[in-house]
Amino acid sequence: MWSYEKKLQYPVKVNSTNPRLAKMLITQYGGPDGELAAALRYLNQRYTMPTNNTKGLLTDIGTEEMAHLEIIATMVYKLLKNATKEQIMEAGYVGYFDHGKALFYMDAAGNPWTATYIQAKDDPIADLTEDMDAEQKARATYNHLMEFTDDPGVLDTLRFLRQREIVHFQRFGEALVQVQQDFACKKVF
Repeated sequence: MWSYEKKLQYPVKVNSTNPRLAKMLITQYGGPDGELAAALRYLNQRYTMPTNNTKGLLTDIGTEEMAHLEIIATMVYKLLKNATKEQIMEAGYVGYFDHGKALFYMDAAGNPWTATYIQAKDDPIADLTEDMDAEQKARATYNHLMEFTDDPGVLDTLRFLRQREIVHFQRFGEALVQVQQDFACKKVF
């Protein structure tokens, strides 16, 4: 079903060690509005979409969200690469550090990822509206994250991810209109 290209969707350049930002970025890895939740939500919801176009859209965006998960993981590892134990602990990793520098699906506050983040209602209009909301929350999170760094490479990558959230929001809006039009058509058998 998927063809995996062994390179990141977007290059990640990190010029400085920043465990504090790495901890904040984890929310986009395993938080409620993060890339994992989005990928699983969309890949799950596609089965109840009424048109092949909307099924394909959810598959495409869900797959892209997995690529964004890789980007986030790469940024976190690069931000922690040369960090000392003291820097890591000072950044607030005390409860997290039993994982070492390995990533764990959780948000920045230390709450572990949970399947309750994945919404699916078997109602395409409700699901697509939820998806649009999720994309806006992710966009807002990327905006907030950009306030905590002046690293040009990190900023560039965060801008890319934020822009993709905007595009996904627009595509879900188009899909919502398509589904509403599909439901409005009389079906004659």
